[in-house]
Amino acid sequence: MGGVKLELSCPKKVYSVALDPNPDWTFEDLISELNALEIKINSGSKVPLPFAKEKSRDISNWKNNGRNSSSPFVMRVFEDDMDNIDAEDEEVHDQKSVVAKRFNFDELYLSDSDDSGDESAIDAEPYLMEKVDLVESGLLELSREHQFKVKEEIRNQISALEMELKSETDKSISALVRVEKYRKERSEMDRKLDTQYQRKIAEALDNHLTVVQRELEVRSQIEERKIRSDAAYEDARRKEAEEKLRQERAKAEAEAKRAEEAKRAEEAKRAALEAQRRAANEAAAKKASETSKKLDPDANLGASNAQFGGPQVNKPVAAANKIRAAESALNLEQGRLQKLKQLDEEVQALRSSSNENFAKYERQIAKLIQQITGTTESVRQKEYDLLKIFCDARCPQSISTAALVKKVVANCKRPGNPAFAQAYIIVRITSKAPHVMDLILAELNKACIYTVPKHYSRSAFGSNEAYYKALGFQEDDEGKIESVNSYLTRLECYMKLYGALVQTDNNNVHGLKEGWAWLARFVNALPANRYTAVALSAFLRMAGYSLFRKYRNQFVKLLNMVSDNFLNALKEQGDSQLNPVIVEIESYIKDGEFLREPEGRQLKSNLQSDRSVP
Repeated sequence: MGGVKLELSCPKKVYSVALDPNPDWTFEDLISELNALEIKINSGSKVPLPFAKEKSRDISNWKNNGRNSSSPFVMRVFEDDMDNIDAEDEEVHDQKSVVAKRFNFDELYLSDSDDSGDESAIDAEPYLMEKVDLVESGLLELSREHQFKVKEEIRNQISALEMELKSETDKSISALVRVEKYRKERSEMDRKLDTQYQRKIAEALDNHLTVVQRELEVRSQIEERKIRSDAAYEDARRKEAEEKLRQERAKAEAEAKRAEEAKRAEEAKRAALEAQRRAANEAAAKKASETSKKLDPDANLGASNAQFGGPQVNKPVAAANKIRAAESALNLEQGRLQKLKQLDEEVQALRSSSNENFAKYERQIAKLIQQITGTTESVRQKEYDLLKIFCDARCPQSISTAALVKKVVANCKRPGNPAFAQAYIIVRITSKAPHVMDLILAELNKACIYTVPKHYSRSAFGSNEAYYKALGFQEDDEGKIESVNSYLTRLECYMKLYGALVQTDNNNVHGLKEGWAWLARFVNALPANRYTAVALSAFLRMAGYSLFRKYRNQFVKLLNMVSDNFLNALKEQGDSQLNPVIVEIESYIKDGEFLREPEGRQLKSNLQSDRSVP
């Protein structure tokens, strides 16, 4: 053992630290130098190095372990299998203790020629141990211990990381499970809520449909009752009309029978009287003849010829009147015009004596009349507003009356004027103020002479201009007389208003009785021409239906007279301009248009129902 030298080749660097100690250093100097170097390395890095020591080397304790320089030391050599450390989870460490003899550092031979750190010699001859430097053996031992600690520390950190990773994985799995469970619960809750919401919607829809169906049933029931009521009403009216017509026919037949019998009796009586008169005349003539023969046979020849039907001389007929009209109609016109004249004088006196401006009331009345439409609500509202103005103490009644009279007549010329609605309002107002009707008629007579009715003969005037002005033709701003077509348009509007007025037989002071009188006077007094034909056609289209309902057969007879006399007189004139009005009157009579109610006679309601109301 003493003659054997153990050659150890030490590495030049251990963990980047050069191992080239000063040969003059003591062991304490070497340890202190290592501690200083470690402190310097640790202090220069913020992150602990993998081989940093947690506590300093305690040399004093190491020296005081009962060993001294003369005692042998125990050297532990660890054989690690470094090739299998990554593949295996556990590593078996075999520890061998070799007791070395005390050796002197002087006998230690270090070979510089072999830098490879050949371990084959050691593996081949483990029992050959030479003296090793104490510092070197300490460093090796410390390096081995440090490597072992580092490996243990790495294993512990890997285990900790694996545990932490496993814990995080478990937590993630648990969280995913909870999320999936929450998602399923949420989906189930949404499904339940959706089902509940759909059920509520279905219930609400069912309730709504039930209500709608109930409303439709109620409406259908109301409509059915309304239809049945209307049907019953129409049936009652039809039966009443048939019964009335039957009674009228029976009455007419009875009257005709009585008239026939009376006629026969009258004829028999007249025949008897004629026979008696003839017998008396014959007796008287015979007696006179005998007397004349005795006295003068040629006397009394003309008288005997007259008595026995011979020719006789008539008195000349007086010249025809310049105004063709019934005397009663002219008297009524004169009285109305006198009332209108008195009203105008009273209005002029009020305007001259009062400083108040009454024009606003006139404008208000004109506006209300222009706003009249063919609905029940419009008629009622306008009637109320006009009566309100009439009852206003600030406006004298003569002012409001004069304004109403003039505006009513002037407004009928407006295109599309609802004549029936306007007539309803006039009748309702005049039922409360009867004197207003005469004033409105007077204004109509001034505007249109055929509302009287009357007609002027051309021979009564020296010029056509005077004749046209008397008929009612108007002049323009340049003083020219308007055309015939323009005049006939205005004439038709006036006659429509008059016809609508007389047919409104509801508390009317100038109703169907006056309408029948007008028609009789017209047929008996007025000639057949273009002006009178237009006037007659407009009147019949407005009032013919109501006149037929009241007078029945008498009205039909009067229409036959118009057809036989008036229309034939028009046709005999041979004027092509008369053809339209002739066709219009003929179709009215032949087609029985007087049996159909004229359009606009029934006022319509502007409520939900479109059914017209009288």
